[in-house]
Amino acid sequence: MTSFRLTDSTLRDGSHAVAHQFTEGHVRAVVGALDMAGVPVIEISHGDGLGGSSFNYGFSGTDEHLLLQAAVEARKNAKLAVLLLPGIGVREELQRVANYGVDIARIATHCTEADISEQHLREAKRLGMETVGFLMMAHMLEPEDLLKQARLMESYGADCVYVVDSAGALTIDAARERVGLLKQGLSCQVGIHAHNNLSLAVANSIAAIEEGADQVDACTTGLGAGAGNCPTELLAAVCDLSGIETGVQPLRLVDVAEDVVRPLQHRPQIIDRDGIILGYAGVYGSFLLHAQRASERYGVPTSDILLELGRRKVVGGQEDMIIDVAIELQEAAG
Repeated sequence: MTSFRLTDSTLRDGSHAVAHQFTEGHVRAVVGALDMAGVPVIEISHGDGLGGSSFNYGFSGTDEHLLLQAAVEARKNAKLAVLLLPGIGVREELQRVANYGVDIARIATHCTEADISEQHLREAKRLGMETVGFLMMAHMLEPEDLLKQARLMESYGADCVYVVDSAGALTIDAARERVGLLKQGLSCQVGIHAHNNLSLAVANSIAAIEEGADQVDACTTGLGAGAGNCPTELLAAVCDLSGIETGVQPLRLVDVAEDVVRPLQHRPQIIDRDGIILGYAGVYGSFLLHAQRASERYGVPTSDILLELGRRKVVGGQEDMIIDVAIELQEAAG
């Protein structure tokens, strides 16, 4: 019996790292390889969820519905999941993907805004889908307040509620405390989605598993927003060496990482200065490429942009603030 259920988010969170340019061929290759390695859940959609292809978040190279249909054709055993952020994706998007055969709807809100997930969680349940509530930027709320938000999602029908470290800002103790409190205070399952900006994604995931996490996210090669996510192949290897049952094949996942996913990377997934500052300042991971583009355009350091965004406690959905901050910094520099 597995200790938790693994979801690989390479084809969703990893979309940020490749500027949303995955193709149908990429999807078929990754889904087929992950399925063969025993990964039970694979997530596919624009990095910002269904409907995310836009000027504000970045246009997809291939319509995500074509990508989802390719995934349905390629999978044999794995369940398929999508992400939806209320206000970006709409009910009709859920209806379309349910018709394709997508199994799981993951509804994401900022950690203080669980109340806007009600319609989407209830609609996904009505469509017969498994439902997951995603509380993003979880470092910004104290554990007791995060539990209150999680209880709202549970009351709307979420089968699982996730602690989502969108900024990669959680320390091991902070991740452990949040997951542990949700496990104590909820009747539904609890999950963790870790980013690697402070090089703690695997450690935080293991801490969450030790606290009883039922679902854990990872991305092959760590491909994801910011400095990336918990690497699927690394998590599987550490779990295997630690005697934690995963149901996946660690060495086969290493092959998937090297032979299938790494060639898709636009740049190495490393923890550099900008990645560290994302975690240190608590900035939403998907802001990184936008901030780097603003840095080039306005001639101010990316790190200065990120630090100022962190000071202003900017959250997902406020991508327009990146340009505002860059212009202000440029003007201040004379």
